[in-house]
Amino acid sequence: MHALDHASASHLDGLLRAAGLRLNEAQRRRLGWLAARLGEARLYQRGDKLSAEHRLIIVTDPLNSAGAELFYRSLRAGSIVVVPFGENPVFDFLKSKLTEYGTVGTHGADGPHEMWWGGVGAIEALIPRPAIERLRVVSCYPRRGDAQGALRLQQAAERYQLRAHIEPIDSALDDRLRCAEKADFIARMWDRFAEPLLFVEAGADLHEAPLLPAGLGCDFAVHKWNRWEMSARTIYLGRTAAAEALLGVWRQLAELCPTVWEGALLDQAWCLATSQRSLDTVWLPRSYHALVGDLAEAKATVVHDCCSTTADLGPDPSFAAIARAARRAGRTGPRDALVVMQSQALSTDSVAVILHDVGTADARAVAATIDAATSAFAAECGGFGRFELTLCAWRDEADAARRAARSGRASVLDIVPGQPVPPDVFASLAKRRPAIVSVPRI
Repeated sequence: MHALDHASASHLDGLLRAAGLRLNEAQRRRLGWLAARLGEARLYQRGDKLSAEHRLIIVTDPLNSAGAELFYRSLRAGSIVVVPFGENPVFDFLKSKLTEYGTVGTHGADGPHEMWWGGVGAIEALIPRPAIERLRVVSCYPRRGDAQGALRLQQAAERYQLRAHIEPIDSALDDRLRCAEKADFIARMWDRFAEPLLFVEAGADLHEAPLLPAGLGCDFAVHKWNRWEMSARTIYLGRTAAAEALLGVWRQLAELCPTVWEGALLDQAWCLATSQRSLDTVWLPRSYHALVGDLAEAKATVVHDCCSTTADLGPDPSFAAIARAARRAGRTGPRDALVVMQSQALSTDSVAVILHDVGTADARAVAATIDAATSAFAAECGGFGRFELTLCAWRDEADAARRAARSGRASVLDIVPGQPVPPDVFASLAKRRPAIVSVPRI
């Protein structure tokens, strides 16, 4: 990523300190990348008037519907809004007014919040055209399937002078690939090639060179169909440890759950990675997932050879009920851990911290309680090997989180926003109720 000069970086760090914002390294890097392109960041306060030079705005307090509307109307085209506490559902309405660009995940006590960023207009204007050498297009198809679609994609890649590798692979089904087969192929390509990978489903056509994710320098990029369903038809993986971890988890889940549709498994892999690896995710625009015959095809970059339907993306309606609201806001939800931490203790004991009633609490109090809980565990784990913190807005969400934790034999700590978190809270909890759980690390 393009770095800020020393003076600009010092100004940005001073702004973050004054606002009491704790960003992890990946989040600070992304914010610096934005500031290098848009100018100095501005911390927005309710009622502030934005001038033309204010193009990078940080919002730390939620706005009501009228306030969000006024704020949105004051933004200029090309403006970027950063929400440092993007995990909190009280910011969902504001996010819905903006075009979603990305989410940078948590990283323990160093940065236990999700940083969301979005704006007004297309994100392509932010980036210079990257070199095509920084990207390799990969794809695969069933060996007994139709090779014509793969040939079309190969020719399209050659038309834009993109490096591409497309191959037939053995598959259990003649007409499509299972998730595990696709994930295994991408893992092989990761080991084989040094460039960032853009997986495109065989049969797709390229109407432009698909260089946006490489230009943004992210770990992972994907399109969310219907604004929430992660589609495995177009996937970008940068050459980073976080991207490799995501790929490894997706591959594991695909092997363990062969009957679950690939989008749901990719979604869960994203949740696991973003809660531990400060995964820098870019949400690809519809132009990277257009379908033949739909309105987006005319201005598309990637056009998939399938009908304009969601039938094969999300066949499980129960998953929609669980994930839709959170994913539309580009965040993890109440069924997902916001922060996962591993201690140095040689123990398989696990503790689940459930922060509930966040929907009616002050956003700063929620953030401060997250900071306090993660810092307490980092300082004194109490012998627990693993820590998970989940945000719950409503009672039914908290009840579900407790059931999930107890089914995994984890100790449960219930807290509410603003509640003091004693430094020895986890040591005290361990004395009251030891529990054992074995969870793979990523």
